[in-house]
Amino acid sequence: MIHAVTEAAARRGARPGMRLTDARALDPNLLAEPAEPAGDAALLARLARWAGRWSPLVEVDGEDGLRLDVGGVAHLFGGEEALAADMVARFAALGLTARVAIAPTAAAAWALARFPSPRRGEGRVRGLALNEQAGTPSPRSALLSRPLPAGERDLLGLLSPLPVAALRLEARAAQILERLGLKTIGQLAQVPRKSLQRRFREADNPLEALDRALGLKPEPLTAAPAEAPPRALARLAEPATHAEAAAQALERLVPELARQLEARKLGARRLHLAGYRVDGSIAGTGVATAIPTREPKHLARLLADKAAALDPGFGFDAFALTASWCEPLGAAQESLVEQPDGDMEVAKLVDRLSVRLGPERVRRPAPVASHVPERASGWRPAVASLRGAEGDAAVQNGLDCFASLAMTGRPHHLLDRPEAIAVVYATPEGVPRRFVWRRLTHDIAKVEGPERIAPEWWRERSSARLRDYYRVEDEDGRRYWIFREGVIGDGRGGAPNWFMHGLFG
Repeated sequence: MIHAVTEAAARRGARPGMRLTDARALDPNLLAEPAEPAGDAALLARLARWAGRWSPLVEVDGEDGLRLDVGGVAHLFGGEEALAADMVARFAALGLTARVAIAPTAAAAWALARFPSPRRGEGRVRGLALNEQAGTPSPRSALLSRPLPAGERDLLGLLSPLPVAALRLEARAAQILERLGLKTIGQLAQVPRKSLQRRFREADNPLEALDRALGLKPEPLTAAPAEAPPRALARLAEPATHAEAAAQALERLVPELARQLEARKLGARRLHLAGYRVDGSIAGTGVATAIPTREPKHLARLLADKAAALDPGFGFDAFALTASWCEPLGAAQESLVEQPDGDMEVAKLVDRLSVRLGPERVRRPAPVASHVPERASGWRPAVASLRGAEGDAAVQNGLDCFASLAMTGRPHHLLDRPEAIAVVYATPEGVPRRFVWRRLTHDIAKVEGPERIAPEWWRERSSARLRDYYRVEDEDGRRYWIFREGVIGDGRGGAPNWFMHGLFG
């Protein structure tokens, strides 16, 4: 059975719920992939936490939807239209297609997102496009439990052309209504309530669904649960005014936090120690780690000096240690012969240096999205990391970039800035034969190239010139990486200039 289809497959006749054999009878070229409901549910749960940027109340709605309570927050994004546009744009940036509807009730928003009205005018009612062409049922209809205010009558008019399935009915109830000739919500609204009450059970009663859509009956949202970060708390029997109080509290806090991290298979990347004073003020400090860890001795060593520097003021009566940033960390054996792992020892050294010298003074190289050699790498704090799938992809792309650079013959030593050289060549666009660098003349014995690198027009001025790189070897066997900036007649300057950029070996 088909679980979901792309737009291209839908144009060829494939539909969710259809047998795959029937769909391939319509188009044998359809491609099928096994569905992963568990993976989709996990992704939707992560998206619910991510959607907290728009509302503090986000609920996972079925297999493919999210419901947000945006009451009172739309003005923070420039209004309802701007809020909806921002949602669509941000989901598109994740590679996902989203249909957004804002309505006075959750049921109405669900209906409008999945069953867009075929006819909409230019009016606006509570953030919804008002259907001015569809007739509005009379507020005295016997189907409604009370007369509707003007706003709810407009909402009913907007929902009227939608099919009864838009009320989120059970399949059996929708089938019965269609057999009775009630195919749209507008037709359903014209039928007296008593005549339908006896035909349906309470669970699939369309009257209840219509009341929820119009706001006549409540439909509260249940926010997706957010798991609190690991946190250890130590309360003191009496206020402590000595400077060693925080360091002594770590003897209780660190082992407890390590146990929580181990139980949840997490490793700490950032820790925050808070000391609560008797006067209500809070003193805090924190540390970060280069890799996820939950080793108590290492964490205690990082926090010891920071904790000793906390000012007790009138005295501490409680301490809390929170792992504000965690990453998955399963159980693993470091070595077979109880020797320390090299990567782990380096990470511990980086953590200690970062605490002593400051995180901005201990840095590691990082890839940068640029094909210009001097811009293709940079520096970032050693304890910093790129979060989530995007960060992992960026790091992997950077590693692939470095691998490709190595395969294409980049030099081992790259100059911080290209240095001008004087080059002798047979023709203006020919290969170099001799060059002078730092007052020394080098006769070229072998040359390979060129490798052309175009300027980055989105970063540089329009006068930037392309580069042709050559790998050359002089008569003494020394190898260099030089480039010619510009070509004759490119309209961006006079004669080309030559530069030394790297050394091999």
